[in-house]
This record gives sequence, structure tokens and C-alpha cells, in this order.
Amino acid sequence: MRFPKSLTVSFCFSVLHPSHTRFPQFAPDLGFCSFRKLFRSQGPFQLGTRSKMDAVGYGFPSDIKGPNGCGKTEVSCVWASPEGGQKIDIGKHIFCNRAVNMKNIVAVGFDMDYTLAQYKPETFESLAYNGTVKKLVANLGYPNELLDWSFDWTYMVRGLVLDKKRGNILKMDRHKYVKVAYHGFRLLSKDEKVATYGNTLVRDAFDEPDYALIDTLFSLAEAYLFAQLVDFKDNNPEKISEEKDYFCMYRDVRAAVDLCHRDGTLKQMVANDPKKYINEDNSIVPMLQMLRTSGFAVFLVTNSLWDYTNVVMNFLCGPPKPDGSSSLTLDWLKHFDVVISGSAKPKFFHDENRTNLFAVDTDSGMLINTDNGSPMAQVGGPSLELPDQMPDKSYKVFQGGNVGHLHKLLNVESSSQVLYVGDHIYGDILRSKKVLGWRTMLVVPELEKEVKLLWHLRDTRKQLMILRSERDHIEDQIHHLKWSLQCDCLDAHEAKKAQSKLGSLEVQRERVRVTHQEAQKVFHEKVASFRTQFHKVWGQLMKTGYQNSRFAHQVERFACLYTSQVGNLGLYSPAKYYRPSEDFMPHEFDIFSL
Repeated sequence: MRFPKSLTVSFCFSVLHPSHTRFPQFAPDLGFCSFRKLFRSQGPFQLGTRSKMDAVGYGFPSDIKGPNGCGKTEVSCVWASPEGGQKIDIGKHIFCNRAVNMKNIVAVGFDMDYTLAQYKPETFESLAYNGTVKKLVANLGYPNELLDWSFDWTYMVRGLVLDKKRGNILKMDRHKYVKVAYHGFRLLSKDEKVATYGNTLVRDAFDEPDYALIDTLFSLAEAYLFAQLVDFKDNNPEKISEEKDYFCMYRDVRAAVDLCHRDGTLKQMVANDPKKYINEDNSIVPMLQMLRTSGFAVFLVTNSLWDYTNVVMNFLCGPPKPDGSSSLTLDWLKHFDVVISGSAKPKFFHDENRTNLFAVDTDSGMLINTDNGSPMAQVGGPSLELPDQMPDKSYKVFQGGNVGHLHKLLNVESSSQVLYVGDHIYGDILRSKKVLGWRTMLVVPELEKEVKLLWHLRDTRKQLMILRSERDHIEDQIHHLKWSLQCDCLDAHEAKKAQSKLGSLEVQRERVRVTHQEAQKVFHEKVASFRTQFHKVWGQLMKTGYQNSRFAHQVERFACLYTSQVGNLGLYSPAKYYRPSEDFMPHEFDIFSL
């Protein structure tokens, strides 16, 4: 639990309008390497007088190229530029759950899909959805009517849980209490919800195999399709085999999704026109350049294989053609020290995983035997030539292996020296944090518009908190008076006074209740009036009512840092000490209230 009710708004102001204490002035010709050495030589750089979100600095000339490697210019869109570090838009803040001192970090790593590469849901997810429907009809015997279905890419959100047996979609709070539940697209009433999930002797864990967690953006299309199938089966029982219950239908959806990925159709479509399916992001290259020039080893670990990885990373980081398209070169590799494709995360994060590590010949895509990353001769191959190649760092792209191989390739001595940036709670963040103790950063694209909306609504939210506290206080007084009257511990005169006061309090309680409801209505009207809104069906990503959502709880537990876009890392000093806010327990609320 982070903040007492009375501290919330004060905290927002301190974070979003920090006092801009500046770094000392540095010489104009001071480069990134010298800059980092200066920080290291002078010991910990104290930011204690400033907000943890503050990152201020001066720009200086640099030979680093601009976005997509074009032109020799001052660094743009990064912390060291003249514009950088002065005021970071709230939607691009990096938020801190656990302290991360970047001066103790040796290597910074990235996932690719939905981390460096942000796919466009309206095109990419629709492509995945349509491909899955076709597989259901052609390969798994579902009715042709499914081919007429369409996909609403705005409907589902991350953090939901699919009840495979009952055909329900759930949103839970951090204590795993079901707060919102739909059967297909039909909202379950409170009584239905309580009867299904609130009347058991043993609490459900809501985990596999009976439940599926929608914890990645890749899963939104299959969740939507599952809801459609549930409604279709309920309304047309004769068109779906009786043998196919909700659980079987979900299993078929998963099988169809796997078929889509296995036959290469999706990746080929993306490779043919990356710009149609992937958002361009000119902040990535400057951020990677800043990290490498600051002395960090930079690596990429992705489950995608080399051929697809090369296409996507070329689009994001390669040199553009005059017509705006990206040429397929290996130039993007200069931004990375090690690239692991086909990593099979989260299994990759277990050192006991005995998967072999192969070097990838980047020209042919052929795999080469290695011994912990050092190339080995093939049987009957030219073994005498290999020693000449080994000192040459030509092999920086690998496939398979495990985290032990990666640590050796990066010369990492301690897991705490690694910061890994990913989008998938379970595939990227949970395993790397729990198993290895890596520092972690979660990319949450949905966060940018939500945090901006929360900032605009801060005064209304504060009013709601005050009214809620006032209702609690009045109810406590009412309960105390009723108890006194019940116990017959008052004489006639005192009882009459108590009855009169009780009536007055009940009128006051009703007035505050109505005021509270009106304030909530105003809050929702304000939300509706903004161009960006909370989700129309599921509400805030990080909340369910007054509680943090299950997704928010996972973010807090496993992500040291979280932010909306990977490029936001380039808005902060490469030597920054990210400090978390103080934790507060409920018993500290009034003690430390401001």
C-alpha cells in the first residue's frame, strides 16, 4: 500500500512539478563516456533534495547520430539534449517500485515484440484475429458463419482472467476478489457473481489449467474471440457440437492461434509491410546510443527467430530509404552487444535449462555449434579456421541457450547488475525477477493516457476521498448511538437526546451519501468529456473500484520500474538513481497525513 488518502494529491504535485535543481555545468566537449566516468569517480550522485521523477541536465554537442541514424547532429529526444531533462511529460515518466541505481547496472536488455516493437492493434491484432478464425473453420470444423465476424480491438484489456469452464471473463482486485464479470459479452449481476465466485469454502487461485491470464497484448484477440464463441454457443447450441464445451472452445482458439504463428502467415505479412503493422519510434535509436556510449552493454532477448527479428529491428533501427521504407541491412546490430533470438522465454531464465546455444550466421541464417558462445567446428568442417574468427566479435547473434550463456557473453558477475525491459509480466518480468534477481522494467503502453487523465481529474478524486471518509465517520457515530440505546445504559433524558442526535446524524448521512453519489456522477461525466477515457467496459487498468487491480498488484510485485514506452528510458540520466516512494500501512495514514 503506497499512500494514505490524505497524501495522494500532495504526492502528485511533488512528482509532476518538482523543483528543478540543476546538475553542475559541464564542459561543452564532455562526451557521454567521460560524463559517466565523472559520475562514477565522484561516488553516488545525490538526488535526495529532488523528486525521484526529476531528471535535469544540460545538453552538449555529440557525434551520436539522430533518429534512425540519420545525420550528425545534437542528440534529440534524449536526456542530454538541450530540451531533455527539463520537464518530462507525465505520460512518459518512469515510475519506481524498487530502487534502481543505474551506476550499479552493467547491462541493459530488451525484449522485442511489444517492447521495442509496438504493434498497431487495429492492423496487427486484426490480422491475427482473422487468421485464427480461418484456422477454426478450415482446420477445426467450426461453422462458416465465423468468417463473417469482426474484431473490436478496443474491447479487451490486459489483466483480465478467462474462466475456461464457465465461459466468463473476469476482472479482479489485488486480493483476487472478482469485481467485474461477463459471460461472453453479458454482464453478470451481483447475485450471479457472488453465487459463482463468492460462496465457496476454499478460495480459488484463478490460475491454470481452469483459468487463462490475459497478461500480454498478444492475448487480446484470442480473448475477444473466446467471448464471441461463448455467446455463439449459448444462442446457437445446435451449431456447435455438444462435445465442445467452453473449455474445449478455448483450447481450440489457442490451437488456431498457434497454427497461425506456425505457418508463418502473420510474420510474412508484417515482413512485407512493417510500417502497416508496427509503430515508428524515433526515440529508440538515440536511447540505445546513449546507453552504449555511457558504458552499458546492451542486449536483445526475443522469442522471435532471426529472420523475423532482423526484419523488425531493421524497420525500427535501420537506415531508411528515400521513399520512407527500410532497407534490410545489418546496421541495426551496431546498437547491441549480444542478440539472442529464439530464446523460448520464460524457460530461458532457468540456468538449469540445457538448451544448446547456437551462433547465427546473419547472412545465411544458418546455425553454428558453439561452446558457451565460442564457435565450434562442424564434423568434417574447417576447424583450423575457427580460432581466427573467435577473437573477432563477428558472432553477436545467437539462438536458444539459457541465461547462463548470456551472463558469460556479457561478462556479468551478478544478476543484480542487469536491467531487463519487457512487456510481458510472466514471460519477461516475473521469471527474470524471481528466479534471477535481475532489475526489471515493464512497458505498459496503456499507462500514458490513463495517467494523464488521472492528473486532470485529481481535484475531483480528492473530493471523493474526503466524502468517503466523512461517510465513514458519520456511520461510526450512528453505530455507537444505536448500541448505547440497545444496551439500556442511558436514562430517559439521555436516551431522548441520543434519539434526537441519531435522527440528525441519519439525515446528515443521507445528505453526504447523495453528495457522494453526485460527485461520483460528476467524476464519470468528466471522464466521458475527455478525449481519452478509461476503458468503457473494464474501467481503469490499475484499479477495480477503490482497490488496485490484480494486474497492478503484479506490476508492483515484479517490476522494479514501469513506464509507457521503452524510449522513455532515454529521457533520464544514464546515471540516475531511481528511488521508490515510501510505503504506507493503513495505521500510518493519520500519523503521517499532511
